[in-house]
Amino acid sequence: MTSPAPFPFERLSRRPDVEGPDLVASDAADRLILDESADLRAAAPAGSIAVIGDTHGALALAAAHDGARDVRVHQDALAGERATSRNAAELGLDDRIRLVPLDADALRDARVVLLRLPRALDALRDIAALIAAHASPAVVVVAGGRVKHMTLAMNDVLGENFGRLDVSHARQKSRVLFAREPRAGHEPVPAAGREGNLEIRAFGGAFAGARLDHGTRLLLAHLPDFPAGGSPEDPLIDFACGTGAVAAHLALRHPAAAVYASDQSAAAVASARATAAANGVAERVEVVRDDVLTARPEASASFIALNPPFHSGAALTERLAFRLFADASRVLRPGGELWCVWNSGMRYRGDLERLVGPTRQVTRDAKFTVTVSTRR
Repeated sequence: MTSPAPFPFERLSRRPDVEGPDLVASDAADRLILDESADLRAAAPAGSIAVIGDTHGALALAAAHDGARDVRVHQDALAGERATSRNAAELGLDDRIRLVPLDADALRDARVVLLRLPRALDALRDIAALIAAHASPAVVVVAGGRVKHMTLAMNDVLGENFGRLDVSHARQKSRVLFAREPRAGHEPVPAAGREGNLEIRAFGGAFAGARLDHGTRLLLAHLPDFPAGGSPEDPLIDFACGTGAVAAHLALRHPAAAVYASDQSAAAVASARATAAANGVAERVEVVRDDVLTARPEASASFIALNPPFHSGAALTERLAFRLFADASRVLRPGGELWCVWNSGMRYRGDLERLVGPTRQVTRDAKFTVTVSTRR
């Protein structure tokens, strides 16, 4: 009997996510998770494998290639979800996987969970609690990552929800943790914080948690008193909204304004909705999960606020910001303004001039710069 052909990792693409020589669609940690879970997956009944944090489909599609069916897949980032769908279609495996939100149904009765360890411990805590609450009592979680991004605290978090934890040998600077014997889990609830009169809510994995990061605090302190727009057709936009702190601030400061908040992270969107509700402005803050601002028409906005991310997974890259700047420019009306805060070391001013229009510095401190760019 001939062995099946190896899975073609080289055919995986990151599209529509940012691409580059330092940004890959799969890595050694994916291969180690798959190797260490091979026997478990082979014995798992159809529909009993769940995959969480699979950046561009390597784990889910390799499992499907090996024979698994009805593989449930959750990815926090919408760009990664779309890349997985594209890769599945191109490899003829789209009938074997199912993209799902991170909820009880994603994990119900799962026997094997393949997990790319998130960098944030709060995100891991939410995931582990949900697995323990809804997976099979016989579940085995095969959780892996690059050694440089793993900490002993991850073992402690998994130990809160599982009675047994084993650790693999390292290979190619990657390692796998095996979690078994789930304890009683629970549904994730957002962390709560308050900054002045602003309530903040954050599920695990949302940037900065239930507090204002330094850059957002600086941006909020210098936003214009009377921003243009604010109608339902031309809302004030919080782009890459994270926990929705800027959106809630805008809605509180401008009680008649319609506000639109967008992020590609499922955890961020859930957090932003919870933040809006906690501030009593949910009826005026529309929160959507979107890759950049694709749901907004061209030349339809007068005001956008942006604190651009600079990580794609664990990789540091300026390409994310460039993509956001370009789409903000598309959505802004001529004369519309992009208010942006960024780490001063990134030196984005020239890029904002090129991609959006004339840019001036509003303020700067030891770490961050706030600029306003006017759409040509």
